[in-house]
Amino acid sequence: MLNRYLDVFASLNSHGVKYVVIGGIAAIIHGVPRATFDLDLLIEASVENARELLAAFEGANLGTALLTTAEELVAQEITIFRDRLRIDVQTRTPGTEFEEAWQTRTSLEFHGVLIEVIALEQLIATKRASGRSVDLADVAALEHKREGE
Repeated sequence: MLNRYLDVFASLNSHGVKYVVIGGIAAIIHGVPRATFDLDLLIEASVENARELLAAFEGANLGTALLTTAEELVAQEITIFRDRLRIDVQTRTPGTEFEEAWQTRTSLEFHGVLIEVIALEQLIATKRASGRSVDLADVAALEHKREGE
């Protein structure tokens, strides 16, 4: 799963983008076996960070990055990029603030590429706050995993 996104993560890092992986891929990284078809990112909602994110996406050959501006991206809660990959970029998410997610993040190295991932407690909070059945199932699995450690 992460292999598909390695060039994206490498480009995000080279552009200094402040992001954390959230959603289904974060749940997988934290040990929940599940399927997901997109990458969810929570970013620092500044125009400069959004500019770097768009440059990083362009650098990773995601042409849909050219269809929006940094100003438009930060004005929206979620922007969906459908390209050779689907990436959902969020400037806000229920259950946590970006700064808290950034300060408590977990850094993972995968095939030599650093990936910034939301911490387990913040992931549980965001999934609980969303209230969707798939997210509540993830909460139960994440809490079960946490209790087993």
